[in-house]
Amino acid sequence: MTTSGILTIRNALIFDGESPDLIEGSISIRDGRITATGREVGEPGVVLDVGGRTVIPGLIDAHFHAYALSLTSVRNETGPLSYSALAGARRLAAALLRGFTAVRDVAGGDVGLASAIEEGLYPGPRYFFTGPALSQTGGHGDIRATNDGGCFHGGHMCEVVDGIDDLLRAVRHRFRTGASAIKLMTSGGVVSPVDPIRVPQYSAAEIRVVTEEASRRGSYATAHAYSPEAIRHSVLNGVRCIEHGNLLDAETAQLMADNDVYLVPTLVTYEAMERRGREVGLTEVGSAKNREVLEAGRNAVALARDAGVRIGFGTDLMGELEDEQLAGLRLQCEVLGVYGALRSATSTNAALLRRGDLGRITRGSCADLVVLDGNPFNEPSILWDESKTRTVIKDGQVISAAALQGPDLRKNASVP
Repeated sequence: MTTSGILTIRNALIFDGESPDLIEGSISIRDGRITATGREVGEPGVVLDVGGRTVIPGLIDAHFHAYALSLTSVRNETGPLSYSALAGARRLAAALLRGFTAVRDVAGGDVGLASAIEEGLYPGPRYFFTGPALSQTGGHGDIRATNDGGCFHGGHMCEVVDGIDDLLRAVRHRFRTGASAIKLMTSGGVVSPVDPIRVPQYSAAEIRVVTEEASRRGSYATAHAYSPEAIRHSVLNGVRCIEHGNLLDAETAQLMADNDVYLVPTLVTYEAMERRGREVGLTEVGSAKNREVLEAGRNAVALARDAGVRIGFGTDLMGELEDEQLAGLRLQCEVLGVYGALRSATSTNAALLRRGDLGRITRGSCADLVVLDGNPFNEPSILWDESKTRTVIKDGQVISAAALQGPDLRKNASVP
């Protein structure tokens, strides 16, 4: 998206994405980039006086699913892609209004959706995608039940690929079509029908060919993994990031830290499914699996923190549960505190994306910002309370809720 113009934000308390100390002052923006911060800065142009409110970097959700229209895998995978893309664009616009100016889609997405957002055809966050996640036969991305005799090779969110040669070809295809990273399923999952959560998936050689090819392209592989066995299997074979990790133990957390492997927890999805599972069609098998990982999730984040693992932030919300996105900040605050949670959702996630110009308020960074209705260090609920207004700025432009069309997208936006 092409940006132009000058904006100065004045009278702000600034969380720069890294320091626990808020800075009083102004932020100058020109052509979508921050040019200066501090007490005596400013350029001629539009002035936004925020009256002492806190300005944070635009939030980053590192585990987002644009095509996850329901908790029913068959619907997500096999419906018309055109419908999934249009519904996904709407989900992305809603995320932007909540203050998420960047998302990483780790099972789905394609260059068409990314280009539509980049060109301004649809409003949305900066969109990083992996394309369909890679799953072994009978793995987390295989939607077939035990008694299902049909064929399934893949859909919009997952693809079933076995063997070194086919995996290598699949990885190369994803990078050819614009993926920023590769997603692997290396353990069972909550909504998949036949795979126990703890059992590692894919052989060492299969994981290794994916991670080596991704590294050769200057990228990385991230892995859906819950159990210590699956996490160790992934880390030792070159995976750079673990999604979920709910059953993590202290020894495995230390292994992650020693290998500089990120953890992206998704605490909110389990709490939301526990409260609303029946409403959204979660199966009995899925409910039982969900309870197992729900009880361990917070402990896993604490273990990762204590070991020195770099902890990001993700939500993994599917279907109607998408409106719980901000509640993820509440759960992460309960474990890491406000400062830790904000760092996870800004500068740490930006480092995971290898985008040093995101997630921070500093000269040269992209002008992706959120003006909160107060100081979250004094009143943490400001981060997730949907009754509080927030002004969202992307590329130096204030996002207008009215321009996004649709009453369900109008929450949490304030336009001066």
